[in-house]
Amino acid sequence: MHILVLNSGSSSIKFAIYDAGKDAPCKLLEGAVDGIGADENKHEFWIKSWQGNDDGKKIVDEKPDLADTKAAFGVIGKAINQPPFPRPTAVGHRMVNGGPAIIENQRLTPQLVTEMERYTNFAPLHIPTAIYIMRQSMELFPDVPNFVCLDNYFHRDLPEVTRHLPIPDKYTQMGLRRFGAHGLSYESIVAHLQPNIPARLIVAHLGNGASVCAIRDGKSLDTSMGLTPTGGILSGTRTGDMDPGVLLFLLRKVGETCKDTQAAADQLEEIVDQQSGLQGLSQSIHDMRTLREAIDKGDAKARLAVDEFVYVLRKFIGGYIAVLGGLDMLVFTGGIGEHDNATRAEVCAGLEFLGIVLDAKRNESQGEATISAANSAVEIRVIPAAEDLTIVYHVRRLMDEART
Repeated sequence: MHILVLNSGSSSIKFAIYDAGKDAPCKLLEGAVDGIGADENKHEFWIKSWQGNDDGKKIVDEKPDLADTKAAFGVIGKAINQPPFPRPTAVGHRMVNGGPAIIENQRLTPQLVTEMERYTNFAPLHIPTAIYIMRQSMELFPDVPNFVCLDNYFHRDLPEVTRHLPIPDKYTQMGLRRFGAHGLSYESIVAHLQPNIPARLIVAHLGNGASVCAIRDGKSLDTSMGLTPTGGILSGTRTGDMDPGVLLFLLRKVGETCKDTQAAADQLEEIVDQQSGLQGLSQSIHDMRTLREAIDKGDAKARLAVDEFVYVLRKFIGGYIAVLGGLDMLVFTGGIGEHDNATRAEVCAGLEFLGIVLDAKRNESQGEATISAANSAVEIRVIPAAEDLTIVYHVRRLMDEART
């Protein structure tokens, strides 16, 4: 059983194929296109092999034209439809949000894709790309079952006090609620910690998009992202939570030069999703590695951007400790969480009174590690996210259920 995973982001598409015929799926090949729509010097297309003794050997490393999603998937489609890629038995797609009626992972149909497309505004940076890739995949492999695996599936049973937004009921009836995101990542952390899942767990998924989740006994209790991935913690280019009055001011301001309401909403969407967050604060930079380099050179705006990111993250962690009634374990994951030891140290600094004590030497580790000090009441860990593997397990389960 070969399961192909397609995982699209706002400017990248990752893909991998697994041999899922055994209890423990084995990754055979993986790759990515990155820098979609960016300057040509940022375009990347690579494939690594994990077959035989390759051990992650890069077998493709190119810089093709990645002007848009169509061009990017054209490169991928050609690669995955010929050797060394085996023909997939099934395809699993990551989807940030399928809309209020689509909260279960399931097999894709053209009608289901059309239904999910209606809710593009629930994740405007991600859904259009995911929808395009789903349709292309179903056309590329017409006899192969495709499945959608939702990023908000892990949060589907949030308590009512968490998921219910403080808005008039007529809008709640339209499907507006806290959906959350990064659920595939959180789900992978919970699976990794089994069978000794701590009762009170906080996971910080920190990447170009960042969020935090409070998890009690393996289930999502609260999470920072809300209806869309724009809410919660400020991230690479997104505002995070903000006074609604600021949005109203911006809407009125951009509305002065827009032809209609839709144009004003589109412009406001671009401001809060693509021009804000770390990039807005630093006035140019959204990548944490580049921000750190700028800080080393004395860039005050870069320092402010990182300080605010850390401050908001620490504030969410403190709030979720209150929600959980204490904390047993804090996990960092995602690109920043796994690789930026400075961010981890800055987040934990000052939280010693809550029992969170970081070991500076252990924190220098790369990859999976326990980084808490011996006298820390809270275990602090770095665990790589395994979203693709989580998708593989869901697809395999759905295929097994279809056969019974």
